[in-house]
Amino acid sequence: MESGIGISNNPSIDPTNESTITQFEFKENERISYEDALTKTTFGKFNYFAIFICGMSLAAALLESMGIGFVIPVAQCDLQLTHSDKGVLSAVAFIGIIVSSHLWGFLADTMGRRTILLPSLFGTFISTVFSSLGNNFWTFAVLRFLSGFFISGASTTVYSYLSEFHNPNARSRAIMAASSIFGLGGLLMPAIAWLVMSSSWSFGIPLIGITYKPWRLFLVVSGLPDLICAISFLFLPESPKYLLSQGRQEEAIAILQSVYHINTGKKKENLNISAFIEEQDDLESRDQLENNMQEGFSRIFRKIYNQTAPLFMGDFLKRTVIACILQFGILFTANGMYLFFPDILNRIAMHIEQSGGNYTATICDAVHETRIDIDDILASNDKGSCDMKLDISAFEHTLILEVLYALGFILIGFLINAVGKLAVLVSVFIICGLCGIAVVFTTIPLLSIYLYAILLLCGLAVPVVNASTVDLFPTHLRAMSVSISLMMGRIGSVFGSNLIASMIEYNCGATFLISGISLIYIWAFKIHSQHMSTECDDPNY
Repeated sequence: MESGIGISNNPSIDPTNESTITQFEFKENERISYEDALTKTTFGKFNYFAIFICGMSLAAALLESMGIGFVIPVAQCDLQLTHSDKGVLSAVAFIGIIVSSHLWGFLADTMGRRTILLPSLFGTFISTVFSSLGNNFWTFAVLRFLSGFFISGASTTVYSYLSEFHNPNARSRAIMAASSIFGLGGLLMPAIAWLVMSSSWSFGIPLIGITYKPWRLFLVVSGLPDLICAISFLFLPESPKYLLSQGRQEEAIAILQSVYHINTGKKKENLNISAFIEEQDDLESRDQLENNMQEGFSRIFRKIYNQTAPLFMGDFLKRTVIACILQFGILFTANGMYLFFPDILNRIAMHIEQSGGNYTATICDAVHETRIDIDDILASNDKGSCDMKLDISAFEHTLILEVLYALGFILIGFLINAVGKLAVLVSVFIICGLCGIAVVFTTIPLLSIYLYAILLLCGLAVPVVNASTVDLFPTHLRAMSVSISLMMGRIGSVFGSNLIASMIEYNCGATFLISGISLIYIWAFKIHSQHMSTECDDPNY
């Protein structure tokens, strides 16, 4: 026998035979960890396509929830919107997102990522198209709620889907790349709105009793990313990690081999995997699914309660309250005031035109003097007095705001490690808050617009607060703490948009003062949370 080599004398096994070598390679890689398998698929065309589609799905969520700000000013007569109606329409998509987020998360964990992404995106597109045909407030509101309800499934699932196709070394890079595409969606939103809504054509559809105008087309165009992503996911596979967690190893192997083939151009069979080393989280996921199927929703609610309750007990209670107050206060202004940004810019432009260019009024004077009372218009049967389109300045300055957001995130990324999260938050809150107060007293139109825009930049604090929240909680509570605080932030968006809608026409100054003063006030909560975060340096956390 040859020493040190260990080649069998069995004549049926010829080490020079190619099929035998393949057999030995197959057995050598017979059991492999999922992360190692992802590494072997390499990073290539499949990954780039998945990143692009997932990023577009996130951008679609932005268009669905925030694009309504361009629609409300020009749809108020067609839908006979009162001031309170405008607040409801501004918030209703957020309400749909809030009420469905836990449901979609549960379904994605139990039924599959792709299985949820497809109906979520198709459902969003269908709801959006039908909402563009709405002929009254309630029909439109219900369909916008459904759009938010469905898009929540995509926005909460794409992160899991994308991360499960990348190993730990590439995962963060992939998610950041998808987030960059999401940011690009914010930049494109005002550009798309301008391209579609800057014209004044219309035609009647007697069958459903509506006049089809550019704002209705804008809704359809805003929904096209949903349709494109849904069709794309028809050609993308289910997450192999999910399949593996359900014990469907053969399907997971086949998908990874296809990814390997797309990325490398080599034969699928060259990726030799016969079985995975089962990890503890896969076994736990499978057991959890079986228990959920057996015990139903009572177990699910109990599990959610057991994960959430500790956040509202003992020392964690103060930390949770602080995180929730911060997110509520930030998004109250960042989203609530943003949804009326195009409308107010349009009113400033209208007031300048009405005054013959001799504009010396404040932003609130412009709002008051261009107020449209839908009840008076309906009573006089003079709908022509409010058939308007958005001034180009509304699109231009919204685009500038999105550019400022992008630059702000880049600047914070460079500074945060050098100056710390507390300094960043204090700076954002104080600068934005002071601008919110100053805008009430400014009579220079361009300056008032930029003060308003800087007020809205308080949204830059959201990811910083998320990072701070993570520091305040032990590992097993961090994900839930961020989820709860962001939920409160979305509630702040709903509350803010409705309060602002009810106040902006008759108490405009108070609206800006509340936003500005609240931002200056809540930075004190962050100082307190920074003090508590020093208590979380326990090695057991």
